[in-house]
Amino acid sequence: MNWSEAMDDAVAENPAPESVGDAGLFPGDSGSLPFEARRALCQLLAGPSMDAERHALLWPVLLREETAIRARLCELFLELVLDRDLRVAFVRQADTGELETPILLRSSPLTFIDSVLLLTLRQRLAEAEAQGQRAVVEVDELHAQLAVYEPPQGTDRAGFTKKLNAAIEKMKKNNVLQPIRGSEGRHEVSPTLKLLFSAEDVQALGAVYREHLAGPRSIDDAVAEEGD
Repeated sequence: MNWSEAMDDAVAENPAPESVGDAGLFPGDSGSLPFEARRALCQLLAGPSMDAERHALLWPVLLREETAIRARLCELFLELVLDRDLRVAFVRQADTGELETPILLRSSPLTFIDSVLLLTLRQRLAEAEAQGQRAVVEVDELHAQLAVYEPPQGTDRAGFTKKLNAAIEKMKKNNVLQPIRGSEGRHEVSPTLKLLFSAEDVQALGAVYREHLAGPRSIDDAVAEEGD
């Protein structure tokens, strides 16, 4: 059982107190958020995202307590990103300008393969949205699409496959790719990607990778230019 399932099970099995009250929810509690709102806040901080389908019990709590939860996150220099139409939400570092603020959220560097995979998934999401469909991909399909980035023949093909599989697993772990029950090897692309990458971002990133393919630089050169 993962964290998301455990949180929803806890909500279902433990009815929320009607109010916090003067005594708090536990000894020494000085908080003011209702019980379920705190659970929603914890889920957001645990990340990487929250959505109405995977968090059916906590999602309406988030919508109801949005203002209070936003305030708590701001106290930590964090920002709530919430899309009611897509029914997804996540937390990111707030843009604090020149203020020197602590960084609470962990970041994971993206390799070249991670980046082109994300671009491929974002494009698939856009295509599916234009057709009014779910963005569904297969692992074999991803391997075929990204084969253009494979090193020239005679180099480490097995190593490239290993890196691509690792990138796919990273997308699964971060809920960018969500498995479809009863359909092995098929996954749905999370609409969260639409919030992370705008159409302009996709166009700019796509131009960079087309340049990599057309230019004299190798994949190893591209990997050396990894970014966050």
